[in-house]
Amino acid sequence: MSTQKGMAEWGYELFMERYRERRYGLAREGDAGKGVLPGGFAPCLVTLFRLLASRDADGAREPVPLWHLRALARTGHLARAAELAFTISDEPKQGEALLALVEEAAGAGDLLGAQALVDSIRVRDCHDRALVALVPAWARAGELDRALALAERVRYPHNWSITWALLAKALADTGDFRRALDFADRAAGSASSRVLTLLLDVATAAGDHVRAGDLVDRLEDLARGPDARGYDRGGPRPLTAILVPEVGRGDLDRLDALLRRPGISPLYPAVMVDVLEAASETAEVDVVLALVERTQTLLDACSPTSWHADDLRTAAALMLARHGRVEWAMAFADAMNAPHRRAGWQAEIVGELARGGDTGRAETLAHAITDRRARARALIAVVEELARRGETDRAQALTRAIPDLWARGHALVPVVEELARRGETERAEALADTIAFRETRDRALFVVAGLAAPSDARRLAARLAALGGWYGITGLLEQLAPQGITAVTDALTA
Repeated sequence: MSTQKGMAEWGYELFMERYRERRYGLAREGDAGKGVLPGGFAPCLVTLFRLLASRDADGAREPVPLWHLRALARTGHLARAAELAFTISDEPKQGEALLALVEEAAGAGDLLGAQALVDSIRVRDCHDRALVALVPAWARAGELDRALALAERVRYPHNWSITWALLAKALADTGDFRRALDFADRAAGSASSRVLTLLLDVATAAGDHVRAGDLVDRLEDLARGPDARGYDRGGPRPLTAILVPEVGRGDLDRLDALLRRPGISPLYPAVMVDVLEAASETAEVDVVLALVERTQTLLDACSPTSWHADDLRTAAALMLARHGRVEWAMAFADAMNAPHRRAGWQAEIVGELARGGDTGRAETLAHAITDRRARARALIAVVEELARRGETDRAQALTRAIPDLWARGHALVPVVEELARRGETERAEALADTIAFRETRDRALFVVAGLAAPSDARRLAARLAALGGWYGITGLLEQLAPQGITAVTDALTA
């Protein structure tokens, strides 16, 4: 029960991060690796990584994991990555690995290399998905003939519509609306919410309001079907795709029509949650208040003790808090069905109030929370917002009010990040070094390294590698010394 309560008060993500980082213990006192690379030269950094990787490779069952192969592909070493992928004996896993390399190479701009690799994928489904991924990439690069040639090679009918829809979207993104609409016609017969949503984006961007209206009607029809409550292979719920942009424009007509339907409403509560979450970011206050009224209408149609009802109350409370309506937000929280989670909800409401800009009232409310864990969570949220707004001195001072040692260090990370972003690298590093837990301190130093000048970044990367190993900071190695990726690969495969 204690663990469950702790999770309720911290929130799942913060609870798990705290649990994970505390397991590695406190940071080492003293120099903490600061002298590992006095000169700050890239060749020394590469050598250090090679030595560390050689040590870590001893006894490894899978010496080159997929994320490392991806890093090779991103840094221009696609051939080496593919060579290692071909050593994977399980054919489906090999196909997935090669597909991942195609996607990484295409994202890095190596379209010729990615296309050459496609034909070596023996798993047919992975081969097809690789073609689908490359079609829009070639179109965005201005190579429509290549994109079309690949689109015609897609084997399976279930991939045809998404291929043409992605091609249409890519052309619309480049401003070629005439051809975008032509290719959208090829996908128009699809009954996939993902495809129809892409086509709606194309029609809207192209200013084809008749086509857009037709697509909206089809999505609404789809929402009444047997899959109305689910997702379509990563696509949005059909009604979410319709209602979010309409509500964003202040148009609640369709929402009202759905709520007025007799019997079981096709407005599944999860769709309303999507709408409320989107409105929290962008809607004007009058729309927010109108949505709260509609939420209450939907709550009246739900079982008051269902988890759907609590999801709606949570979304409404956070939306209201973002717009400064704290008392109303707290009323929604008080009506929820799990009293043991109330302090956690209070912390979330304080966080949204801070993100809405009222950091003074948010700080006052955070101090008033009686549960120490929820209070720490609320104060973390206020510190994060103060740091994001550049008020680093006030944010740093507020961390002293957090008694939990890990939470205090976690709250310092966004302060460190803002200092590093402003070029105050020395101060940022010094503040990071005050963080008590090792993993949290390393996370803060990683942020500083990613924002520092090259010489400081190399020094910090070497320090982090010496303290915690090379594998956690491959992203920095890609940025600072891409040749280090191959050095690590050599060590792992020796």
